[in-house]
Amino acid sequence: MQLRPLRHLALCSALCLISACASAPAPVKSADTYFKEGEAAFAKRNYNEAIESWKKVKESDTAPALTSQAELKIADAHFENKAYIEAAAAYEDFRKLHPTHHQAPYALYRLALSHYQQIAGTDTDQTPVKDAVATLEAFLGQYPRSEYAPELSKKLADCRDKQLAYENYVGNFYLRTEKYQSAIKRLNEALVRFTGLSRLDDTLFYLGKAYLKAGELQQGKVALQRLAAEYPASPRNKEASLLLQKGFAGYSSQGV
Repeated sequence: MQLRPLRHLALCSALCLISACASAPAPVKSADTYFKEGEAAFAKRNYNEAIESWKKVKESDTAPALTSQAELKIADAHFENKAYIEAAAAYEDFRKLHPTHHQAPYALYRLALSHYQQIAGTDTDQTPVKDAVATLEAFLGQYPRSEYAPELSKKLADCRDKQLAYENYVGNFYLRTEKYQSAIKRLNEALVRFTGLSRLDDTLFYLGKAYLKAGELQQGKVALQRLAAEYPASPRNKEASLLLQKGFAGYSSQGV
């Protein structure tokens, strides 16, 4: 007669034990363990998993040296995952938190690359180009003898070429929409800002054409003659010669 109550008591005890086990928190791992798990995930290209492991290193707040490594590793994982906006933010945070860290030059290097990798077409937002130029110049100014300097010098030259291409694009847009004075102002500024770059033959061509369309024949002649003198192999010279012939044969502000 007493078996049923005993069975009920045993069942209740078992349920309580299961409930207690289910609600027990997962064992906390050491910062070093989390860091190594992040490295293993990173090696397998499981970048999001690596980031989560390294975030736990930061949250543990028990090993400052390991925490700074984890912060940089998180940035690297974002970069390798092609999440360049997140990578840039993480590298920038690392530099602010650890300005004298021995890896600070590396963080600035990767920050510059993160901006560079976001660069798209000439007719898109130019903020990534501007940010890339700023960080590239900052790196080369601070670490001119770095092992990364040759690579970043090439990327800076490419960025400046892209900036000039954008100025030419805008200048030509003003030209096509008959805003000749805006075109003249923009293109003249580009000539000063980007002295010595290869795309200046386009700049001089658009500038000369803008002057001619605005009825400023002498200034147009100077710009197009400069194009011929400084860039004799430019394919723009043939059209420039035709523009000059037409301009001095009765060119007016009504167009070519």
